[in-house]
Amino acid sequence: MIRVLIADDQALLRGSFRVLIDLDPGCTTVAEAGSGAEAVALAARHRPDVVLMDVRMPEMDGIEATRLICADPATAGTRVLILTTFDLDEYVYGALRAGASGFLLKDTPPADLLAAVRVVAAGEGLLAPTVTRRLIDEFARRPEPTRSLPRRLDGVTEREREVLTLIARGLSNAELAAHLQLSLATVKTHVGRLLTKLAVRDRAQLVIVAYETGLVGPATPWRDPGARRASRPPG
Repeated sequence: MIRVLIADDQALLRGSFRVLIDLDPGCTTVAEAGSGAEAVALAARHRPDVVLMDVRMPEMDGIEATRLICADPATAGTRVLILTTFDLDEYVYGALRAGASGFLLKDTPPADLLAAVRVVAAGEGLLAPTVTRRLIDEFARRPEPTRSLPRRLDGVTEREREVLTLIARGLSNAELAAHLQLSLATVKTHVGRLLTKLAVRDRAQLVIVAYETGLVGPATPWRDPGARRASRPPG
């Protein structure tokens, strides 16, 4: 059973999310919070598996609440799934930096939201496609990082850097396996080692590391290796 804390300053939305979650046989709502400060306190008390976190709330916004929850050893196992009204939300980057494991729009279909809760609870990161594009655009507006990779990537093998690059481009494990011609188990092993070596919680945080270290950026677009092979002349 996945235990969920709902944090939103609108009671009607909290109630709607609660009904949706409690109707799923694999999920249950443990508490509701109307502010960021209340979300932090309730997360410490109930230690939920997932927090559905609104961004704009009184007293303390969802970003600061996310940062506090993710930094507290008592809630180390809690994952935060950010929900917002706009895909242009300027807080996307800040929320992910604070430790959020996923970012979805509030108009996401109910079935997709429940699927997102399960994905995040399982330790995976999740970003809506439009949010991923906005995140990349945000990095594009920032000064280009130094091309010498920071020490944070020391100890990461060349294959693991390749995997990290493709994760930052949004590829799933199955897509990674197909493009790198590896088994799914091998891909999962590489991803697990990256999480351990880089001391991050999930794939969403791996995307942040890949961009902040300069491993990938707007100037290094991903190209389908299959397309490169197909474009070579025969012989």
